[in-house]
Amino acid sequence: MNQASQEQTALSAPHILEYDYRRSLGPVLSRFFTGLRAGKIHGIKTQSGRVLVPPAEYDPETGEATTDEFVEVGPGGVVETWAWVESPRASHPLSQPFAFALIKLDGADTALLHAVEAGEASQMKTGMRVTPRWAEESQGSIKDLSHFVPEAEGNADAPHPPAEATTDIVTPVHVEYTYSPGKAASRYLHGLKEGKIVGQASDSSGLVYVPPRGACPRDGVPTSREVEVSSKGTVVTLTIVRVPSENIKVELPYCTANILLDGADQSFTGLLQECNLDEVRIGMRVEAVWRDPSEWDYSSENIKHFRPIDEPDVPFEEIKEYC
Repeated sequence: MNQASQEQTALSAPHILEYDYRRSLGPVLSRFFTGLRAGKIHGIKTQSGRVLVPPAEYDPETGEATTDEFVEVGPGGVVETWAWVESPRASHPLSQPFAFALIKLDGADTALLHAVEAGEASQMKTGMRVTPRWAEESQGSIKDLSHFVPEAEGNADAPHPPAEATTDIVTPVHVEYTYSPGKAASRYLHGLKEGKIVGQASDSSGLVYVPPRGACPRDGVPTSREVEVSSKGTVVTLTIVRVPSENIKVELPYCTANILLDGADQSFTGLLQECNLDEVRIGMRVEAVWRDPSEWDYSSENIKHFRPIDEPDVPFEEIKEYC
């Protein structure tokens, strides 16, 4: 590896983590969300008689289990405290400026956090009374209670009772962040951009790690010497995947394998294709199939998959410490 490559700067790139999370509610929250679909807000009584909204299975003050007694509260309530949002984000409940407020509903002993549409910040006051605005269509989530408005503005018509209980909810998760892999992984990604697989050797043991992490996982000693390894290797463990995943667009069933690349001392995970699944085995020799060089980027996806090659299997005794 030449000096110019040694001085390559660390990479960074914007990332978006996005998926739908499905949660099973259980009997207490199921009652709460089913009520929202009918235009009703339910709390639950604690052993001491306090009413928790939203309902919970345990009293947050004592840790005792709550009772089986649900209580319909509100629908109106009093703003206890609030914060104004002048520039709403895409994930916020309202697209125009609004307030996030803690609202103690009539009959409740705890406050519910929700949005209040008041027009402008000067119209928001601690102690003001508010009332719900319900969503036009039920979504089976907290969004069935769209937001609150000042009580003087009246209340929209409440939804009709649901035909069945709400037993789970789907919550979209969306996180945007900038990721930097660090210098060691950046050099590895620079190598992939050039069609090479580059690891690093431990300064103490000489073991070669792919992908590199900058230090030996065994003793923490830096791995400063870079080593280009082969794109050929040996299957040391494997998994046949038969369950679909929304973020993996590979036809089922398929095989993922831990592959010990020639020249490396740590296995490398890859997709194994171009073979019958019943023929995949530990010790099988494989090679990387690269995308067209015009498609190469700073990404492990430069390698489309691995495929078997016509070489004798490696005996188990020679690779058992990696299995």
